[in-house]
Amino acid sequence: FLQLLSKIHLAFSLFLSVLLLRFLLLYVFVFSLLGFCSETMAEEAHNGGVAEKEATQVAVVFTAVKPQLFVKAPKAKDAVQFYKNAFGAEEVGRVNNPKRKAEQETPLILSVELKIGSFFFIVSDLTEEDSTAPVKTATTGSVFCLETEKVISAEAKAITAGAIAEIRAEDGDADGARIGSKLIDPYGNVWLICTPVKESE
Repeated sequence: FLQLLSKIHLAFSLFLSVLLLRFLLLYVFVFSLLGFCSETMAEEAHNGGVAEKEATQVAVVFTAVKPQLFVKAPKAKDAVQFYKNAFGAEEVGRVNNPKRKAEQETPLILSVELKIGSFFFIVSDLTEEDSTAPVKTATTGSVFCLETEKVISAEAKAITAGAIAEIRAEDGDADGARIGSKLIDPYGNVWLICTPVKESE
């Protein structure tokens, strides 16, 4: 009986030793893994901070600034034609919305790039369901100034195309002041037509 009891005690001691060894190995593994993850996260954070700092030090050169006018859909097509008729705008590029499935429907305009002189701007349709649009309503606080020596003629052409004159240009150039006209287009945008600024002699 004593021999049997001794064997049981020995077996139990070996079992506890193996269990304790496994626990210690698991403990070492877990803490090693946590340490590795912490070092990796710290390194990624450091590298990300370095990359962000380097990005802010890179010289950035913008090649153009192009205002984008949003018109309540589906009036962008009419707006484009108005700017062509009123200000002699040239169409540079056009992208239609591919989501219009019915062939009989007029496709909405994602963007039409127009050029007046050296000035470029974009006209787009705005729909209520377009969640990706940078604006939600087709309101405007935009004012554009067009320079020309032919203010009276430019004003008359714009009014004929549908613009409303709030301030009419007058003939003459009093003391070198700029001749100006203030027009509102059918889509709520303000257009000032002025003579170029004269350099002082």
